[in-house]
Amino acid sequence: MPSAGGGKRSAAKSGVSLSIKDFQGDFSFDAFFNNLVGDILKVEDGEKPPPQEDAASNGQKLVKPAFAEANALLARFKEARKQLLELGFQADAQLEKVKKEVSAEDIRHRTRLSELEKGVHGLFDSFSKLDNRISGVGQTAARIGDHLQSADAQRETATQTIELIKYLMEFNTKSGDLMGLSPLFSDDNRVAEAAAIAQKLRALAEEDIGGTGSGATGTTVKGTANANPGLEVAVANLQEYCNELENRLLDRFDAASQKKELSTMGECAKILSQFNRGARAMQRYVASRPMFLDVEVMNEDTRTVLGDQTTDTAVPGSPQPVADTATIIRGLGKLYKEITDTVRRESATVSAVFPSPDAVMSILVQRVMEQRVFAILDKLLVKPNLASTALIEEGGLLQHLKLLAATYEKTQAFAKDLRALGCGELDVEVLAESLFTSHRDDYIELEQASLSQMFEAKMAEVRAALPPPPDIGPRGSKMAAFQNFSQPSLTTEVVTEFVRWNEEAVLRCSLLTGAQPGPLASNVRAIFTCLLEQVNHYITAALERGQDALREAAALRERFAIGTAVSRRVAAAAASAAEAAANAGEISVSSFMTTVQRATTNVAIVQQYFVNTIARILLPVDGAHAACCEEIATSMSHAEDAVLKGLQLCMDSMIAEAERLLALEQKVHDYQPSDDGSLPDHRPTNACTRVVAFLSRMLDCTNTALDVSNRQVFVTELGCRLYKSLITHWQRFTFSPSGGLRLKRDVNEFAEFVRSFKAPTVDEKFELLGTMVNIFIVAPESLKTLVDGSLRNASKDAIRFIQLREDYKSAKLSNIVNQLAIS
Repeated sequence: MPSAGGGKRSAAKSGVSLSIKDFQGDFSFDAFFNNLVGDILKVEDGEKPPPQEDAASNGQKLVKPAFAEANALLARFKEARKQLLELGFQADAQLEKVKKEVSAEDIRHRTRLSELEKGVHGLFDSFSKLDNRISGVGQTAARIGDHLQSADAQRETATQTIELIKYLMEFNTKSGDLMGLSPLFSDDNRVAEAAAIAQKLRALAEEDIGGTGSGATGTTVKGTANANPGLEVAVANLQEYCNELENRLLDRFDAASQKKELSTMGECAKILSQFNRGARAMQRYVASRPMFLDVEVMNEDTRTVLGDQTTDTAVPGSPQPVADTATIIRGLGKLYKEITDTVRRESATVSAVFPSPDAVMSILVQRVMEQRVFAILDKLLVKPNLASTALIEEGGLLQHLKLLAATYEKTQAFAKDLRALGCGELDVEVLAESLFTSHRDDYIELEQASLSQMFEAKMAEVRAALPPPPDIGPRGSKMAAFQNFSQPSLTTEVVTEFVRWNEEAVLRCSLLTGAQPGPLASNVRAIFTCLLEQVNHYITAALERGQDALREAAALRERFAIGTAVSRRVAAAAASAAEAAANAGEISVSSFMTTVQRATTNVAIVQQYFVNTIARILLPVDGAHAACCEEIATSMSHAEDAVLKGLQLCMDSMIAEAERLLALEQKVHDYQPSDDGSLPDHRPTNACTRVVAFLSRMLDCTNTALDVSNRQVFVTELGCRLYKSLITHWQRFTFSPSGGLRLKRDVNEFAEFVRSFKAPTVDEKFELLGTMVNIFIVAPESLKTLVDGSLRNASKDAIRFIQLREDYKSAKLSNIVNQLAIS
């Protein structure tokens, strides 16, 4: 496109030449616009604007237009618009022409496509007809093939039938005459074929005559007396021939077995499998194994397990003098391993020889269990005679039970090893169980007898360690012997040992009884009952021994009690003996409390064992757990009765000692001090101090021995009895006002002591006693008010206390007493 210049030349070149080609391809409006007006918007080369100096020198003022190229551009745009419109008309015309051409071409295309679809449908119809024809031909060919195959099978069957009839007629010629048979039946190289044909002939003949023959069992046919005539001779000859052939094959099998020719053995076994499924061959092979024939093997088994000890001198019904259990079990494990290795080697041979190795292994393993294992168990597990059991020093019944359990466990593991090698349909584990049936029948009785035997031995040991009852001299000598006698004989170690025995017995019971919940729960309960009886007997015996010590101490206290009418010289002579008797009482109480504490601990050990071990076995059985809990309560009730009796004796001893101390330490001047002008003594009396100290020591033992509820009952009863003893003791004295203050100090001391009991009943009694002591302090005229007021509920004791006042006669308090008695 030519560029536009200025002036006339621009006007001359104002024409624009546009064509459709300018808009084809990659059209760019910017490039189009630049080509259209680019020559107008830029100054052509060589043209320069007039210099301003000349214009200024001419005195003229030049003004440049704002957009000088506008006119040129407007003319160019108009021309371009005109040509663009023309080009648009041309494009529309060409587009319309193309549309018509495309429409015509589309019609032609659709016509051709319709024709092609018709051709394709025709082609598909032809292919379908061809496929149907091919399918029909194929079915016809298949039917022809089936007919040909059926005809061939019928021909083959007819041929075989002809052959069988021919062979059958040979066997039917003469009874016992086998000399005229075909060479097939005498050719050693065709034994397999002869055996198969003989079996077919037997089946055919027996079916024809309607007998009850055994088929391929290898046994004589029965019922031939009523057989149809014609084939009886054949049946008899076939039976004879099959027996002869089977025996011949068995002889060949045995010879090959001696030479270890596995291929020959396999051939014979395969043929013999047609005779009663090869049962005789299997049994013959198993019976010929050296481990079942060689007597030395059995002797070696015994030496492996029992060592070199002989069993010929064993007394029937008593355990044999064999080695310890661990040594025997090691020997038994070694024997079982040797047998397992032997069976494994035999398994390899059986797999290589027999067509049905599982059946052979079943017979072999059964023979191993019933012969070798049973023989060694019979020598090892001799049932003990409960009438004459072995001594505990020689192992007792426990050795037999341990041996039984360990042997059973080893045998079961051995059975699992054999099962892994392959036993066919034989349940070898059940077979192993059956070997112990006779031993399991009376197992529980033996277990109970063993526990009783060990318990008796342990109790004899405990009794031997106990010191005998002391012989206290007339002056309290030999107190060391009494102290030894009073020491608690009950220990947790013994009960822990009882529990260990029982736990071991339960483990054996679980192993030997099996997993059936009912029998297991019954047996375990019987074993646990033994533990309850043992612990009850042991605890009760220790508690009764503690009671004996308490009674002995009480007897000593009575023997060496200091009477009130004796002289001072006699009292002084008996003081040391009385003090020794008091020490004996304190020791016996402390020892009994320790025994109670240990008894509680032992019962807790049994209960924990029951929860952890016994309960989980009993819970699956309805009623078993509840019944056993009832047995525990019944068994422990005997020990509880012994504890109650002993606690009563302890309380008697404590109160007796408190009364002794009060009588020994309480002085007349304690409550009637001399009026020498000295300051009053506000301390508790020595008698009060010693009694409180003694009871505090005793209660320290009680706190550790008894639980909260039992301790509360005990201290409540102790507080009530202490109250009565103090009332009785103080009624022996006369009280002055200052003595009443001293007594009030004692009462406060006792009240403070019993407040630690936390027994409201006891606190009320001692609070009332503290109020009652005021009777000795108040003026005579205030007594009636005091008694009628705060002491109304204890008026009888108050009246007795009034009579103990120092001024009872001088103040004529009898009138007040009479008035109070009437009211």
